[in-house]
Amino acid sequence: MGYASKTLKGCMVFIWIATVLLLSETRRVKQPRCPASCTCTKDNALCENIRSVPHSFPPDVVSLSFVKSGFTEITGGSFLHTPALQLLFIENNKIASISPYAFRSLKALIHLSLAYNNLETLPKDVFKGMDALAKVDLRGNHLECDCKLKWLVEWMRTTNATVDQISCSGPPLFQGKLINDLVPGSFDCITAEFASYQPLTFESISVESFTFGMDQFVVFAQPFTGTCSFLEWDHVETVFRTYDSVQSTSTVVCKPMVIDNQLFIIVAQLFGGSHIYKRDISANKFIKIQDIDILKIRKPNDIETFLIDGESFFVIADSSKAGSTTVYKWNGNGFYSHQSLHAWYRDTDVEYLEITGKPHLILASSSQRPVVYQWSKSLKKFDRRTDIPEMEDVFAVKHFKVKSELFICLTRFIGDSKVMRWDVSMFKEVQTMPSRGSMVFQPISIGNWQYAILGSDYSLTQVYQWDLKRGQFVYFQDLNIQAPRAFSLVSIDNREFLLASSFKGKTQIYEHLMIDLSNN
Repeated sequence: MGYASKTLKGCMVFIWIATVLLLSETRRVKQPRCPASCTCTKDNALCENIRSVPHSFPPDVVSLSFVKSGFTEITGGSFLHTPALQLLFIENNKIASISPYAFRSLKALIHLSLAYNNLETLPKDVFKGMDALAKVDLRGNHLECDCKLKWLVEWMRTTNATVDQISCSGPPLFQGKLINDLVPGSFDCITAEFASYQPLTFESISVESFTFGMDQFVVFAQPFTGTCSFLEWDHVETVFRTYDSVQSTSTVVCKPMVIDNQLFIIVAQLFGGSHIYKRDISANKFIKIQDIDILKIRKPNDIETFLIDGESFFVIADSSKAGSTTVYKWNGNGFYSHQSLHAWYRDTDVEYLEITGKPHLILASSSQRPVVYQWSKSLKKFDRRTDIPEMEDVFAVKHFKVKSELFICLTRFIGDSKVMRWDVSMFKEVQTMPSRGSMVFQPISIGNWQYAILGSDYSLTQVYQWDLKRGQFVYFQDLNIQAPRAFSLVSIDNREFLLASSFKGKTQIYEHLMIDLSNN
């Protein structure tokens, strides 16, 4: 019994000694040593000629410096093992990039110096969570003061940290200026793009958007199937879906017109005459109410609708040798021929616009220069005013305004298309747009953005954006559309969609997306 008790006590003593030794060894192993190529004192560490940030330092180090290092990037989590750091100096190195998460664990850091490196930018939120930060030194870098650095300007205006005076290396607009003097409003970081949204399964030659009741609709003319195809917006599925159709023959234009809450569709056909349909609300379908005189309108090519002194009109451009471009007027029960503008000129396009507050029409023709007509209030008809000189072979004319100035886009299938500005008494050339095989040069306006879309049968469709400083269009984007013939814009649910008809391929729908470059 005594022997057993002594043996038990001996074992317990042995276990206790082993445990103490093990704990001592564990504590000794866990105490990080100063990394090679670094010199450490009680609370400081200096590292030279190392290829990466070491992951172990003595726990009492609160100041860390790197000089002549061999690494060019500070990766995410580089300082996870030194959370107690208060001073960090990475100076006179070749650092060119920093991860947004490089300093994420340094909540106690007071002073950060990245001076005299090769930094051109800093990632957004690189200082996130560093609430104790009191001083940042970025001198001696090559910072590009572009949209990627807008966040830094915003941060400098809200942080309690002091940032030394630093100059912009670029872009030219800010070169040599102090970043400290910039404000967020100094940056123009909002851009846009037309992104493919919904391809449709059919070819089309014209497209129109319109509002009827409280809803938005679009209608496409499909010449090969002889159909006016109506689409509506599905607010749940957020796509355009089939709404209705009007069957016809060799359809070239389906033009909507709303008068006194009644919806009319003018259907222009190459064969069999053109017709007018009305939406029957009770029967929920379109009903033909009128034929258009086939002796005047033989080969319709374009339709424009407009209001003058509260009265509703539409005009059909006729491109045949024997037809006549004709204005029609609503009389309360139907439409009747109001005026034949001219015969035998083979008009391809008609555009309604106001010049100095007066109604005008511009006719484009394959046989003469574009002709400008002005409305006579006394005669209540259009009188020929002038033509646009040196502009033969114009296929179509479309107008737009920038501020109070009036411009037109003139489309040529062969030769260069033009942009012209109204100057007191005549349109004068502003810009020449190289174009081959173009049958549409459509200006569209979205908010403060003015675009012009130049289609082509032989290459990509080009989108141009108006530059206010230059007073011209500049290249913006390419769109891949086969044989485009028309474009129309529709606004639904605070979204902007561009509808693009294609004569030889799938009709396309694009969405206009706003992009903030400062978030990239």
